[in-house]
Amino acid sequence: MADAAGIINRYGPKDDGAFREILSGATPEVQELAQAVRRLVYDVLPQTVEVVWPKQGSVGWGTGPKKFTEQFAYLMPFKQHVTLGFYYGGELPDPTGLLPTAGGRQASGRLAMRSMKITTLEQVRQPALRALLQAAVQHKVPEPAGE
Repeated sequence: MADAAGIINRYGPKDDGAFREILSGATPEVQELAQAVRRLVYDVLPQTVEVVWPKQGSVGWGTGPKKFTEQFAYLMPFKQHVTLGFYYGGELPDPTGLLPTAGGRQASGRLAMRSMKITTLEQVRQPALRALLQAAVQHKVPEPAGE
């Protein structure tokens, strides 16, 4: 199902055609990193709503399809890494310092975006990253449908 320029996946991790498409030009290593992050997101929140933006080459995850009100994280593949970003990353507890202390703001000045480069599977497996995703799921996004 397409909404604006995004392809909405409400059916879970097995519906991965659009996700795989944005990774099609990436190296096998970057594809593996992106898949590992995606598995972690779905492990943290099984009801995740995934939105793939083919033109942007990115994917967002949330409790609904709206980027700045229902999404908590996004991923973009690059040549040698993936970037995992958090829409409200500047407001999340990050005791191990995974995220930079400064980052982007929405035009209204309300959004404290932060992102991190992921270059290894070990980074994805860090308990601190799982904790950051868990905090993001609970921060300023509505409850998942059916909760």
